[in-house]
This record gives sequence, C-alpha cells and structure tokens, in this order.
Amino acid sequence: MTERSADAAGRPDGAAAVVIGGGLAGVTAALRLADAGLRVTLLEGRPRLGGLAFSFRRGELTVDNGQHVFLRCCTAYRGFLDRIGASHLATLQDRLDVPVLDVAHRSGRPRLGRLRRGALPVPLHLAASLATYPHLSPAERVGVGRAALALRGLDPADPALDDVDFATWLHRHGQSARTVEALWDLVGVATLNATADQASLGLAAMVFKTGLLSEPGAADIGWAAVPLGELHDVRARTALDKAGVRVALRTRVTGIARDAEGTWQVDTESGPGGAERLAAGTVVLAVPQREAHGLLPEGALPDPARLLGIDTAPILNLHVIYDRKVLRQPFFAALGSPVQWVFDRTHSSGLAARSGHGQYLAVSQSAAQDDIDRPVAELRARYLPELERLLPAARGATVRDFFVTRERTATFAPAPGVGRLRPGARTDAPGLFLAGAWTATGWPATMEGAVRSGHSAADAALSGLGRSSRHPVREAV
Repeated sequence: MTERSADAAGRPDGAAAVVIGGGLAGVTAALRLADAGLRVTLLEGRPRLGGLAFSFRRGELTVDNGQHVFLRCCTAYRGFLDRIGASHLATLQDRLDVPVLDVAHRSGRPRLGRLRRGALPVPLHLAASLATYPHLSPAERVGVGRAALALRGLDPADPALDDVDFATWLHRHGQSARTVEALWDLVGVATLNATADQASLGLAAMVFKTGLLSEPGAADIGWAAVPLGELHDVRARTALDKAGVRVALRTRVTGIARDAEGTWQVDTESGPGGAERLAAGTVVLAVPQREAHGLLPEGALPDPARLLGIDTAPILNLHVIYDRKVLRQPFFAALGSPVQWVFDRTHSSGLAARSGHGQYLAVSQSAAQDDIDRPVAELRARYLPELERLLPAARGATVRDFFVTRERTATFAPAPGVGRLRPGARTDAPGLFLAGAWTATGWPATMEGAVRSGHSAADAALSGLGRSSRHPVREAV
C-alpha cells in the first residue's frame, strides 16, 4: 500500500484535507477548503462527479438521470453555479409561472390553471393567481389564504413541528383533500419527495415559508439549460483543478482512522492492486448516510445507529421521445393523473441539434414507491395514455423511444421525527466532519441542501483551524 500525505506539496498534515464523496456536498466542501488555502484531495468511487445529479449517453443523446430544478431562494446552489462558472448555463424564470393541467374535470378535457406571482409584496404576490385558480372552489381558495397566514407564523426550527405530519396540520386548518392534492402536494411532493401525510411539518413549513412566503421572487423556478453532467462534473472538475484540488475518481474509501499523533489515515482502493493511504489533518465525509455509518470511526457520534434510521425515498423518471412537438411550454404539472411534472428536454439533450423535429419529454415522478419497481412495459402502458390525455397533440404522435431511470434511494425520507436523527457537520472526532443533504441543514433533500451542507462542513473545519473562507454563502433572495 502506498502511503502519502494528502498534501502533495509535502506540507504538514494539518494543512491537508481529504473530502470523501464527489457529489454537490463534497465538491462544495473541497472548493471552500481549497479557497481557504488547504491542500485538498477529493475521492469519488464513481467515474464522474455530481452524485445523483448526473448525465449519461444514450445513442446520440445526453440524458439526465432525472429532472432537477432549483428556486431563486436557493442561494447556496446558485452561488455554487457562480463558483464553477456555470450560472449562464441555467435558466431562471423572471417570474413564477406554473401551468397546471387537470384531466379529471367533468368535461373530460384537460383544464388549464396557472400558479404565478404578481408584483405585489408577500403574501399578496400570489393572491391574484389563487383567486382565479380553477382547480379549487372559491371557498377552498379562501381557506388556502388562511392556512398560508397560519403557516407563516410557524418556526420551522421548532422541534415540536418535526413530530407532526403536514397533512394533519393542513386538515386542522381547514384544508380539504382536494386542496391538498391541487396545491399543497403539487408543490410539496416535488420539493419534499413525500406526500403531506408522510412529511414532517417542520420541513414542509421550511419549504413553503422560504419558497412562497419570504420574498416575492423566492419561488421562481430554475433548471439546467445543458446536461447536468456539464455542470456538476465537467464544470465542477475544471473549478476544482483551478483551485488546486487533486481529484481521484474510481477510488473507494475502505477505512478511516486516527493515528497516535492525531493525524487521519484514509485507506483507499482504486482498481486491482491500487491501494493507497492518505494522511490528513481534516476529513470531510460527504457520502450517503448508510455509507457514512459504515465508515465512521468508533466514538465519532454518540449514537451512530441513528443514521440508519434516516430512511430513503425513491424518484422515478420516464423519458419519452416523440416524432413531433407535443408540448409548447417548458414544463407543466398535472392533476387527476398519475403524471406529476413534465419537462421539455429537447434542447438540453441534443435532440434539437440533431433533428429538425421531434420532442423529448421527461416525466418526473417523486415519492414513487408504487411505481419504482414496475417493469418498463407496465410503465409505458400506464403513462403514455396519460400523456395523451394531458396533451392532445400526443395522440397522433409516434413514440420513437421510451425508457426509464430509477433512483431508489434518491433522497432521505422527510418523515416526522427525521429531524432528531440528522447530525450536524461536527463530529466528536477532532478533524472529522459530515456533509450531505441528509445532515442537519434545515432543508429537505435538495441540491440546495447538499451545497449548504458542504459549506457547513468546510466552515466547521476551517473554524477549528483558525481559518476563514473567501467565499461566504450568498443569503439574499
């Protein structure tokens, strides 16, 4: 086994850091540590960076494993895009506008409503949209306003909220089952990856207060205009290289331990016979919670078993390529159908550049426990007719390709009680820190939460070293 300091320049081990995991949390931590002057090695078991927000090739197309969006209030993720020089490769709405199609209307035809903000201050910025939202009755619309005001008074950091499910609170505040489906779950399932009855009130309050009730533009929606791999792998790796971070892909960490001098020893494997031991004063463990549990040294957490209590939730993505254009909006949400959200990925995938016609739609299905293991043939039979119900132009179109991507452990499950299980960035082992969307960021499992966790871990490490970062998190919405 090769032994070396993580600091290739040969500086003392206290100036060297190892970040384990190349997702958004790990990349963020590595950049922040390097910006503060540490010599950083980033280890990733996959052949790419980006974690679960990545792309792959399918024939001539570049396909995202799933549709990922962010909001204007996601200041840490937007700062991450700035840091890697990729802000211009993302689209951000000038003003929130969500088309919502309901195919369960008694007419039998899809009925279109829109959730969009006006120019008034919070909470009146959504009043005009809600007043004309056709998927709720006048009484239900008034009830939404009352519940929103009550929600605005909650403190998402209150531990008592973590023990209550969101649906119970909504029903206590007069929200009908239809209102939950047509509004609260429409937003909540996509952001929390859970229906209201399976979501912690604390996390739900955080999402709705931050996204809809903080600043008028907080909920404006953004998405990548290029494949995710261009952002989270290619651009991120370029930024890491420029920052002097050594990146080792296809490298699996097999153990972490402190030696008698208090230096961390990180054992790795990278293919047949490729074993290496790295020495460092700082280690950031930025891997999923079960993997982190397996690597934590004894005594690092008072109760490491609680990490195993943080359950996971799946996301399913259906990819449909038509021979013609069937959708004229960049995306829409659906009611009265198993379809949740549909996005146009024609340009970002490269289809538009290779064909003068045709359209590529990605159907994003969160909280997909019922569908995640269905065979592709069943999913095709279930969802293609639904898309035809929602999009009349699809009824005469030919489906050129239909395939599925599955992330069975896409996020941590935001169930009531999860808050007490999520650890902070610091551990009881000096120099060892945790990062990942599953840590105690206050956010659900989003790209924003992952980036914030990377900042928290790096800042905790730098604080212990008496250093500061030159790239603070941008907090303004």
